[in-house]
Amino acid sequence: MDPDDLTQVLEATWPTLEQRQVGPWLFRTSPGGGKRVNATQATGPVVQAHLDQAEAHMRAAGKELLFQSRVDTELDTILAQNGYSILDETLCYQSPIAPLAEQELPLVTAFPIWPPLQIMRDIWAAGGIGPGRLAIMERADCKKISILGRVDGRAAGVVYVGLHAGYAMIHALEVLPAHRRKGLARSLVIAAAQWGRDNGATDLVLLVTRQNAVANALYQTLGMTAQPGYHYRIKSA
Repeated sequence: MDPDDLTQVLEATWPTLEQRQVGPWLFRTSPGGGKRVNATQATGPVVQAHLDQAEAHMRAAGKELLFQSRVDTELDTILAQNGYSILDETLCYQSPIAPLAEQELPLVTAFPIWPPLQIMRDIWAAGGIGPGRLAIMERADCKKISILGRVDGRAAGVVYVGLHAGYAMIHALEVLPAHRRKGLARSLVIAAAQWGRDNGATDLVLLVTRQNAVANALYQTLGMTAQPGYHYRIKSA
């Protein structure tokens, strides 16, 4: 997936609350929304002087010095030279949606619902996905769905899916710890693919950290292909 396409799909399906363009920098602010919607990103070429300006702007705004970057870019080199450490190396998984949607989904396992039920909000909350991230889902101005997953006769998992430019993008997939390794995460991915197919998507995409071995193994087993996405660089203020 082209990095610019990924940026557009992310912004449509997981939008920032506020963003401000200053020179080559896009400053994002989304209280409680996590790193993805709060990290500063370069939208053009940068040099050391630009970084100095960005740091001054972020400190004045009371923001942590957090940048979203890609490997082998000039920005990444400058950040490394200035003492920024890598955080959350993220992979982008992608697959044509048809093969995933054609896989068998166990009966009474996945239920597309919008808006999310309270039990779905509770499952997200148990996994650390709180009001700030739920607000992101609510303000996304795209075709979207939340899917409730059941296993062992109870609600045990949930996922949010947004659709933009032919891409169905998975976010916030969460399964309660007591019900993991029972196939529910796999079922939720298949259900997301089926919803995407039925709503005109051609591809399913998602992001996951390289360190999440269990999730990476699942997506590879499903036949999805990984490519470098981005990482964050952070430095103490």
